[in-house]
Amino acid sequence: MKCPNCGNELEEGHLICEVCGEEIQMVPDFEPEIENKIESSITETLSTLAALQEDGQPSDGGKGNSGHELTDSVNDKGRHDDAARGGQSSAAKKAQRNSRIWIAAVTAALLVLAAVAYGLYAGYVRSVEYRMEKARTYAADGDYAQAVACLEDLYRDHPELSKVLFMEADYYYLQNDNVSAVQALTRVIDKGDYPDADLQEAYGKIVTIYANQGEYGKINELLLACQKPEIREQFLDYMALPPEFSYVEGSYDGMIPLKLSANTSGTIYYTTDGSRPTMGSPVYMAPLFLEAGEHTVSAFFVNDYGIESDIVSKTYTVNIPAPNPPEIALYSGEYTEPAMIEVEEAAGCSVYYTTDGSNPTEASVPYTGPIPLPLGRSVFKFVNISEDGVSSEVTDRVYTLRLTNAISASEAVDTLTARLVETGYLQDGEGHGGQGDGIFSYRVSSAIRIGAADDYYTVYEYYAAGTEAPVQTDKVFLVNLHTGETAQLTYDENGGFVAAAL
Repeated sequence: MKCPNCGNELEEGHLICEVCGEEIQMVPDFEPEIENKIESSITETLSTLAALQEDGQPSDGGKGNSGHELTDSVNDKGRHDDAARGGQSSAAKKAQRNSRIWIAAVTAALLVLAAVAYGLYAGYVRSVEYRMEKARTYAADGDYAQAVACLEDLYRDHPELSKVLFMEADYYYLQNDNVSAVQALTRVIDKGDYPDADLQEAYGKIVTIYANQGEYGKINELLLACQKPEIREQFLDYMALPPEFSYVEGSYDGMIPLKLSANTSGTIYYTTDGSRPTMGSPVYMAPLFLEAGEHTVSAFFVNDYGIESDIVSKTYTVNIPAPNPPEIALYSGEYTEPAMIEVEEAAGCSVYYTTDGSNPTEASVPYTGPIPLPLGRSVFKFVNISEDGVSSEVTDRVYTLRLTNAISASEAVDTLTARLVETGYLQDGEGHGGQGDGIFSYRVSSAIRIGAADDYYTVYEYYAAGTEAPVQTDKVFLVNLHTGETAQLTYDENGGFVAAAL
């Protein structure tokens, strides 16, 4: 049957067009005259039997009432001609017997015919087609309660017919009774022995009902309970499955880039410290690089319909050998002349250091070459950090540099300032230069040896604009420890220190 509105081909028993939603008004297509013919046949058979029984009285050779009258007449005459009358009586009795046998046979045949006719009639009214048409007739008249009752009676006799439940669900749906419609469709699913095509149709109709009502959580529950992967895959957009992890939990030698993935579009929230993730937790955007140590990663997924998955947690132990600690050629102690702090770097590692007593990290100052020993007391801490982000143990050094037979640090600064005024670099001894109202200042940092025996203070330049804090510039000046001769620190092509005259 086709929908009169859009022409869509309708499935048998469906009264709603799945394309345009048009309600189809069914007119029974069975022929009531068949029932009338069967009833007429039974009536005719019973009438025939009655007529035959009535006709049987005179058909026994005149031996009914008229036969008795004949006998009486003969007796009145003195019963003459006994031999002749005896012969006639025997023939009449035989004919009567034959007539009764014939009537009995006809009666039996007619009874059989009546039984067959009644059986055909009873079988027809109990047939699947008749009862489904009966339900359609009730539905077409708007009597859905009788239609459903008809279908329930039919389903009790034929539980193998899923189409009965589908028709029943349609009638409930037409009455806006979505709960009963879902219950009817759930019976198709729960029976367990219907073809996969029936199961797919049942799931599809239930999903449609729930989606129209905005009950996406029920869709997720329905599909999570489905044991047919091929059916679940058809409705993945409505599901919120727990995130999948790219690595199984366990121990690994080396850092792992852990990826999290979801079954459809949405958002993954996660934690890496074993705590329970919420929608306030970090959002997964890129692989999680798990470094040395133990990590418990927990995550859950929220799809575009706001449905949350279960939380899944996995624990990873990352075993990465720590590199050896840095080796420092200059030992801790007191020094009276300039010295350089040199670090032996390990292969595949970078060295970082601090001078404030804190343990160094990748955010600390990177070691790029020999460090001049600072004046006074200093504390250095060095660490090797591998490419995998694994840190070595920290190497500590404590130095004290006290120079002998040298000019003081303050004298060195005054000598440098005077020389810079002399060259025109500074306007005056207060540090005014040619850059607006800014002030230059100078601080002695360390002492270095350049060449065979020339020892110098290293003096760093700072600039402060207005009330801002002084900022170190890129210039480093030198002042000879003994002569006060000034120079600027530069480097040769090999990176060695050079004292360039001012």
